[in-house]
Amino acid sequence: MAQEQVQRQGGGDGDEGADGAAAAGQERREKLGEDVDAILDEIDDVLEENAEDFVRAYVQKGGE
Repeated sequence: MAQEQVQRQGGGDGDEGADGAAAAGQERREKLGEDVDAILDEIDDVLEENAEDFVRAYVQKGGE
C-alpha cells in the first residue's frame, strides 16, 4: 500500500500565529489544571465523609 504525506504551509506572518497558539495553549492548560484541582478537592471531600463506602463501591466482585 502506498502512503501519502501531506505537508501544510501557513501563509502570512508566522510569528503572529505562533504567539496566538502558544497563548491559547497556555490558557487551556491553566483551565484544565483548575478543573483537575476542583475534581480532586471533590474526591477529598467524599473520602473525608465516607471513605469506607467509597472503597466498598470499588471493590471488585468475582469475575469483574
